[in-house]
This record gives sequence, C-alpha cells and structure tokens, in this order.
Amino acid sequence: MVEYGGGISHGPAGQVAGGSGAHPLAQNTDFFGSVSHFANDAFATLSTLTPIELVGLVALVFVGLIVLRKVFF
Repeated sequence: MVEYGGGISHGPAGQVAGGSGAHPLAQNTDFFGSVSHFANDAFATLSTLTPIELVGLVALVFVGLIVLRKVFF
C-alpha cells in the first residue's frame, strides 16, 4: 500500500514509538515543562507587540498594581 500513501503510517516511524507497558509513574516526567512552555509563549507574544502596545501593557499593569494596593492595604 505504499503506492497509495500508506507507507508512513505502517512504516518504521510508527514501529519505533511503541510503549514499554511500564507504570506511568515509572517513566521520566518533566513536571515543570509547562512552565518552560508558558515562558517561551509569553516571550514570543511580547516580542510581537508594537511599542505603543507595550506602553499600554505597562500602564495597565501599573494601574492594576495601584488598584491591588488600594484593595489590600
């Protein structure tokens, strides 16, 4: 079936990705991987903003901090 595009789904690439059948907690898990992805996505989003949008964001954060100070202190 390689002639009809079925070679990739049944080829060696699909055979390598099999599981070992081990317990999920016995596998290596990166618990802080989502933190890294969040930081990467946040930096990518900030790097696409124009200077006017960055100034507006800084002003919004500053006003938010003032409001939080008034509420809690």
